[in-house]
Amino acid sequence: MSTKRTYQPKKRKRATTHGFLARTSTTSGRKIVQKRRRVGRAKLAA
Repeated sequence: MSTKRTYQPKKRKRATTHGFLARTSTTSGRKIVQKRRRVGRAKLAA
């Protein structure tokens, strides 16, 4: 039986799925960024 946990972080994978370029490439992603700008987030995307 494996004791490996669910989350095995990888910087490249995180950036390609949740990064700024991934967000701005889709319409819904751009809406997310706009909303986060309106709220005044320090980080808009991961």
